[in-house]
Amino acid sequence: MRGEARTGTSFYRHVRVHTFDILGDQSLGFLGQASEVAVRDRPRTQRVCWGVILLAIASTCCSAKEPTNTNTSIATENTSSGTTANHKTTSTKTTAADSDAGQQTAGTPAETVESIWTRKQGEDWPRMLGVHFDSRSSEKGIRTQWGPKGLPLVWSKPTGIGYGNGVTSKGRWFQFDRFGAVERLNCYRAETGEPLWSWDALVEYRDPYGYNNGPRCSPVVDGEYVYTYGVAGRLSCVRILDGKPVWSRDINTEYRVVPNFFGVGASPVIYGDFILAMVGGSPKRSAFSRSPTVNDLPGASPDGSAIVAFDKRTGNEVYRVGNYLASYSAPVIAKLDGVDHCVALVREGVLVFRAIDGSGEQFFPWRADMLESVNAASPLVFDGKIFISEAYEIGSAMLQWRDGKLEELWRDSGTRSSQSMRTHWNTPLLDGNTLFASSGRNQPDTDLRALQLEGTNRPKLRWSQRNRDRGTALIVDSHFLWLGETGKLQLIPTAAESYQVTTEMDLGSIIDPNDGQPLVNPPSWAPPVLSHGLLYIRGSDKLLCLELIPPESAK
Repeated sequence: MRGEARTGTSFYRHVRVHTFDILGDQSLGFLGQASEVAVRDRPRTQRVCWGVILLAIASTCCSAKEPTNTNTSIATENTSSGTTANHKTTSTKTTAADSDAGQQTAGTPAETVESIWTRKQGEDWPRMLGVHFDSRSSEKGIRTQWGPKGLPLVWSKPTGIGYGNGVTSKGRWFQFDRFGAVERLNCYRAETGEPLWSWDALVEYRDPYGYNNGPRCSPVVDGEYVYTYGVAGRLSCVRILDGKPVWSRDINTEYRVVPNFFGVGASPVIYGDFILAMVGGSPKRSAFSRSPTVNDLPGASPDGSAIVAFDKRTGNEVYRVGNYLASYSAPVIAKLDGVDHCVALVREGVLVFRAIDGSGEQFFPWRADMLESVNAASPLVFDGKIFISEAYEIGSAMLQWRDGKLEELWRDSGTRSSQSMRTHWNTPLLDGNTLFASSGRNQPDTDLRALQLEGTNRPKLRWSQRNRDRGTALIVDSHFLWLGETGKLQLIPTAAESYQVTTEMDLGSIIDPNDGQPLVNPPSWAPPVLSHGLLYIRGSDKLLCLELIPPESAK
């Protein structure tokens, strides 16, 4: 419970998990050792009474702790040396702890963080899908002939476990992974991989389907702060200068989130003074109820917290919107009718609202009927249209935003093989009027395809390539840079009328001189990142930095 002083929901959990030995009812768990010693030798009727009394106390404590406008204060622990990613460093290491010591506020006067880039040309990539939520880079001068050795390897680092890639800001690379019992945010010098600092937070999570137990979300950087959203729902703010924590909240506990299939996986987004997180909480449960598990998801009901806006400086709730549950699709910010809106593909469909205050809520249902289906690709918003896609049953649809309402332009129908696009966890990319994406749920039914958009009509297939390799991508310098989950990296011209590969390399078959292992061990599910000419790729256990744009070409 890490300093929660046995109050509120944490005390209830502690009492509740110890009632089995007293009451013989597994649904109630079992009471703490001290309580057990006091009552275990008493007659059963007395034991039942004791159990009810203690649970009533726990329930009273629970009812005093509401989720709105509460946050966890932080204690910092500075050390002269620490370890990050299996190597020693002289960086600062800080740890999240539930204590009143060291609490700060983001946005209060602090040291200015200067850029440490030496590669002056290029742009930062401070959040998942880049600056404009579209995985497009404005950088120029990419290498188009990679040769038998592929792109030059600048540096590589072992990672912990997780699925998300990192982000860049001010010459720093932020990588968020799990190491043992903690989730760790490592900060490296982006050009060299030199460790600068690390920050840890305890985590308890085990994936019920056998996937790894690390975080799924990428960090997001805003100004002088970086924010993380852990697999068990811990939302945190950390200073990018030195890794000192500012605030942290246990979102899953506070908002009573019924665990989703694979933990928390929708990266948050910054808008103005807010950080918007997909929460999807549920109503308060009875004091006699056990903690919810993924088995409760089929019967889970929402409580109006699909998206919650928190003050990015303090972590306090500002507003909440949407009576829906969470998905794995990262929300995006886009202008609709000239007004900034948040567009989120939640578990049940598309939720749109004004980002400034949560007003003007609109919804369009979009989810496969099968229980174990998820929405994972982010919505693609352009020219007042919203393209959505999933890979389980129903495929894709195009919506039009008109006069504050969502209108359907077209949707896929028929069998999966006849559907225009079926993106699983990769967000489609737009270049001109062509959509590029990996389409298919599993490897056997997956292809790489380009769709030609036809205004308000259904799109036409421009080309497809049955590669049986799911992947992610970015668009840069008139090319579609595609990364397959097994480590194949391909450069495809966006203007090509058919599937054409300009150059490619297989990261799974090239040996890393630093450790004698392949550059990429599958799966590589995180989208690639390009910043200041450097391409960052994450496999299952390693982070790579490759040079896609030579410094002289970037000028």
